[in-house]
Amino acid sequence: MNIVLFGPPGAGKGTQGDQIVKNFNLYKVSTGDLLREEIKKNINLGNKIKSIIDKGLLVSDNIINDLLIKIFSDKKLYNRLIFDGYPRNLEQARNLDSCLKKYKQKISCVLCLNVEKKLILKRILGRQTCINCGLIFNEYFMPATSKNHSCDPKFLNKRSDDNEKTVTNRFETYLNKTLPILDFYKEQNLLHHINGMLEIDQIFDEIRAIIASLET
Repeated sequence: MNIVLFGPPGAGKGTQGDQIVKNFNLYKVSTGDLLREEIKKNINLGNKIKSIIDKGLLVSDNIINDLLIKIFSDKKLYNRLIFDGYPRNLEQARNLDSCLKKYKQKISCVLCLNVEKKLILKRILGRQTCINCGLIFNEYFMPATSKNHSCDPKFLNKRSDDNEKTVTNRFETYLNKTLPILDFYKEQNLLHHINGMLEIDQIFDEIRAIIASLET
């Protein structure tokens, strides 16, 4: 099956996507991860992408499509994809449908995590990643302590785009450009709304029930 996971920045798409991957043997396609990997290469395209992301804007469809095309053509990933952060506008949604049809695949369901803006701000502004071990913490909900983190606190790092102005821009962009896509998938009877304000395990229980119903 192929799944599209929606939600504003900080809604928990990454967390739930990882759970889905683990429990249903899928491969998560995160455009955010693909873009950050390109940035790490420190070449012209990566520098251009970083400049766009730091302003809270969306990277062009052409750049995203080029990064995704090798995923679609990988036979090992046939009908085993979960899309996190893509599509972000109607053109991308139509392009995704077209590409999947080209490789004889289709979307099985679309999950939308609904979360209020005030909670999103706390989730993102408090987010910290250890650049040494990779663990992720939150100053408000799950701070790093000597009991849950053995690395030196100096390794705790915040992403450059985790600031209130950028987060607000990204949230408004999501409302203006991404939410209209939900109607596109609703018309195809693929859309499922999820309460993203619940606890992580509760959210996943709801998601698991939806996916299990597709397999019967």
